[in-house]
Amino acid sequence: MNALRKILDTCVGDRTVPGAVGLVARGDQVEVAVAGSHDLAGSSPMARDSIFRIASIGKPVTAAAVMMLIDDGLIAQDDPIAEWLPELASPLVVRTPSSPVDDVVPAVRPITVGDLLDFRAGYGFPSDFSLPAVTPLFSELHQAPPRPQTVPGTDEWLSRLSRIPMLHQPGEAWLYNICSDLQGVLVSRVSGRTLPDFLSERLFEPLGMTDTGFSVPARDLDRFTSCYRTGAEGGLELVDAPDGQWSTPPAFPSGAGGLVSTVDDLHAFARLLLGAGSVGGRRVLSPEAVRQMTTDHLTAAQRADATLFLQGQGWGFGGSVDIERVEPWNVPGRYGWVGGTGTAAHVVPSTGAVTILLTQVEMTGPTPPALMHAFWRYAAEATSHAV
Repeated sequence: MNALRKILDTCVGDRTVPGAVGLVARGDQVEVAVAGSHDLAGSSPMARDSIFRIASIGKPVTAAAVMMLIDDGLIAQDDPIAEWLPELASPLVVRTPSSPVDDVVPAVRPITVGDLLDFRAGYGFPSDFSLPAVTPLFSELHQAPPRPQTVPGTDEWLSRLSRIPMLHQPGEAWLYNICSDLQGVLVSRVSGRTLPDFLSERLFEPLGMTDTGFSVPARDLDRFTSCYRTGAEGGLELVDAPDGQWSTPPAFPSGAGGLVSTVDDLHAFARLLLGAGSVGGRRVLSPEAVRQMTTDHLTAAQRADATLFLQGQGWGFGGSVDIERVEPWNVPGRYGWVGGTGTAAHVVPSTGAVTILLTQVEMTGPTPPALMHAFWRYAAEATSHAV
């Protein structure tokens, strides 16, 4: 048994997760390990083509869609979003982050496309979830954890957001999550297509990502894993079954966390980034778009304020960027993110490494669980010796 399979089997054996799929690659050297089952009952063995709710590791996909529109010349990073999202033309901001939701001032400048891309629009989650302006993000927008059938349609969702004050002025602070959902709405409004249709035509079909989308067709439900969370007594509790929240298309396709996918589909997207926007000789993104996605855009103070999520690292478009050496990686520049449903996907542009881990147990907070750290330690060692 190889070391990667042993890591996954150990976590299945101690019932940390029902199953897992891991991929570690560098260039043409690709290692995939599979362990466990789709559910606790063991009714279906995990397989390489098993489908997972990937949650926030779909954020880079949404950012890539925005960058396609920029490549097309339809929008620019400096453009105010109000032209396409008029609901947010005159946003209000709480006077201070700790102010009541009715103590507001006007935004000092318009929100731009760039603000959405780098998560500095003013909407989103800070490190302190107890702030008054954070509460309506959960109660009105159903932001976390992902439950697609509970979220209102796009226009209603945006209308609700427009009535919630921003936590910071545009450009002032990095705030988590909501900007990816706004990116998805922007893609739809600018392109005149639904977000699922745009992604399918412009990204998934060209890359051969045949199992990626916002719901799972009935014919593929036998490959769809169940989703769990850790219960009060430490055991796993079922959150969503294959015929549940993702078995029908959602009214609001969430660019922040609504996608399902497989390890090979995500590897295809990773190869796109490592190929600076081209796969198999076909240009999908410009090299400049990929460079901006994988480059940190934050100030030192903004990184420090976002320690709960970023743990001192930077943020590109759709994912974090390691700006210093972080164990177990021996080089800076790793780009990617983790998902609240127990997923992680990263690329290391300087070495060409790809690491993808898919499980079906929700994280209990922003700190990655022990399984992810064990997987990353193995991946760092394996890719450092790859040719």
